[in-house]
Amino acid sequence: MADVLDYKKEYKDFYSLKTQPMLIEIPEIHFVAIEGKGDPNDKDGEYAKAIELLYAIQYTIKMSKMGDHIPEGYFDYVVPPLEGLWWVDNKDNIKNKSQYIWNSIIRLPEFVNDKIFKRACDTVKQKKNLNTEKAKYLKTKEGLCVQCMHLGPFDEEPKTMKLIDSYIEENNLLNDINKKRWHHEIYLSDPRKVEPSKLKTVLRIPVKKI
Repeated sequence: MADVLDYKKEYKDFYSLKTQPMLIEIPEIHFVAIEGKGDPNDKDGEYAKAIELLYAIQYTIKMSKMGDHIPEGYFDYVVPPLEGLWWVDNKDNIKNKSQYIWNSIIRLPEFVNDKIFKRACDTVKQKKNLNTEKAKYLKTKEGLCVQCMHLGPFDEEPKTMKLIDSYIEENNLLNDINKKRWHHEIYLSDPRKVEPSKLKTVLRIPVKKI
């Protein structure tokens, strides 16, 4: 039986971090992505629906090995963790979660192209009766970033962000968050199964050199 690729084990620099900031160059990665707005904690909100759709598409691609259209170059893999790109139009609203603009994403295996992605979306639409119009095949190259592991509740992320901000300043870098480069989070724990104090979240901030 062929090996199953686990991205968290294969790319440890992206997922297995220490609680001290580090500088990293992120190459182009492909994602299934859904952009929206609103409080991610709203159980019946847009964010919850986006997560459902992301996983439906991901598992459809993963299980395509069982169907009539096995993608060229297919390899089996562990579905990577959920990630999120976050933005607010007004920084004064940073604590108002209803104003959050987000792009919810999950990494796609390298064999996926536009055609394979569209076929997966069509399958999800037909078999699960889900509207897939908002799902996008996203190619993004984040480039130079500072990242750090945050341990604990999401609402305590500011304490880890202070470490990142200090690292940026001490290393002659500038925070480069803008409308094209967003605050990035990778969720290594399932908050439905893990108590808040034990949550693990990668925080990644785009930067540029002074």
